[in-house]
Amino acid sequence: QVQLVESGGGSVQAGGSLRLSCAVSGYTPSYYWMGWFRQAPGKEREGVATINDLDSTRYADSVKGRFTISKEDAKNTLYLQMNSLKPEDTAMYYCAFKYGISYGLAPTDFGYWGQGTQVTVSS
Repeated sequence: QVQLVESGGGSVQAGGSLRLSCAVSGYTPSYYWMGWFRQAPGKEREGVATINDLDSTRYADSVKGRFTISKEDAKNTLYLQMNSLKPEDTAMYYCAFKYGISYGLAPTDFGYWGQGTQVTVSS
């Protein structure tokens, strides 16, 4: 059973940075995608960035050039470095995992989820 635990959320002023971490366990390290998703109050959950076992990445247009997804296989940890944060980045951030080779940012494709970590950006 794949398990994911996020950490690193918090409050920051616009223009600041945060790094989210996600400890992932119980998975077979081949043919998979991991990713970060977010959900703001009253909005649907949306994909932010994903990465696969070969380090291929995908980003939502809204975060390209500001956010960087990465992973450290030796530590079974997924990261999201967020720079130049904006108030519209405020949301609960979730990490997620799926097996398979098809890429994408659709939350419905991912079957394993963490509990989330809150990111609040003030203007």
